[in-house]
Amino acid sequence: MPDHEPLILVNPARAENADAARSRARIIEPIAVHRRLPGYAPTPVVDAPGLAEQLGLAAVSVKNESSRLGLPSFKILGASWAVYRLLVARLGHEPEWRDLADLRAAFAPLGALQLVAATDGNHGRAVAHMARQLGYGSRIFVPAGTAAARITGIEHEGARVTVVDGTYDDAVQASAALAADTVLVVSDTSWDGYTDVPRTVIEGYSTIFAELDEQLASAPPDLVVVPMGVGALAAAVVDHYAASAVIVAVEPLRAACGLRSAEAGHPVLVPGPHDSIMAGLNCGTVSVVAWPAVSRGVDLFVAVDDAAAERAMRDLAGINVTAGETGAASLAGLRAVVETGAVEPAGRRALVLCTEGATDPAAYERIVGHAPPRGTSP
Repeated sequence: MPDHEPLILVNPARAENADAARSRARIIEPIAVHRRLPGYAPTPVVDAPGLAEQLGLAAVSVKNESSRLGLPSFKILGASWAVYRLLVARLGHEPEWRDLADLRAAFAPLGALQLVAATDGNHGRAVAHMARQLGYGSRIFVPAGTAAARITGIEHEGARVTVVDGTYDDAVQASAALAADTVLVVSDTSWDGYTDVPRTVIEGYSTIFAELDEQLASAPPDLVVVPMGVGALAAAVVDHYAASAVIVAVEPLRAACGLRSAEAGHPVLVPGPHDSIMAGLNCGTVSVVAWPAVSRGVDLFVAVDDAAAERAMRDLAGINVTAGETGAASLAGLRAVVETGAVEPAGRRALVLCTEGATDPAAYERIVGHAPPRGTSP
């Protein structure tokens, strides 16, 4: 049983036939870039008939993003596309390239650059990874309390890591202050005057759904559950599924910025501390770029406690999906909306987005009861 009952809000602003407006006509699709990066392969979809039967659903499918382009999270999709578009804009034209070596050569005229980001772990590591692959420096800001394993993972990408005495939102402010001609801020959240890069981060996540269209072509989902955070991935889900599925966004109880914003009818600040084990969702404010789509297209916001995330980690381990705390949040949210009756499960095909692997192996072992399988740790 959870320590605290979930909070569930039926979104009063959900628009009929909502769909997120495409931000721009793309010269190329993000998946065309991702396919040329080292290690690209579609991430698997894992069927969970036991969980479906337990919850009374027709099907549960888990899109397993625990390993993506050499990192333990989906975040590299948004970060790589955002960095690519940012550098192409500086270059002034779309380069011709076949592989990473070609891309480094194409961007060489831009000179020495540093990429900067704020993160709870995965986005910053992805930005640092892209910086290292392209031959740039990186500096990543993390909030106080970030797990040592996540900091180590970022440092292994060659980044300088600065721990900010405050929340994720404080780390965002610290990173934004460094913007300069040779220092490029690559944020997955947005604020007044800074919207283009976060918009391309959202675009980058479209690769997930291009893959899913093929993987679930014979039985597409009509219920999609996504972690909220600042709302970037949720906006991408709305862009793809708002016309065809019920969308549920999941948050920690103490960082439910999406739920509270929907409740208020406008973005609001949820003050800290934001100390859930679902570290990637410890966000006090929504992205101003993502929010219009999220507010129109998410059907239900649900906030769950850490015990629910821990149970979901164990459930996913039972179907051989190695999920970190944030990665398991979607399954925790699915269980919450079904067991409370907020969603009628009969006949529904649920898609659960598992967004990260075991980014803190020690915590994973404590929660699940065994170490992450060999090869899945960061």
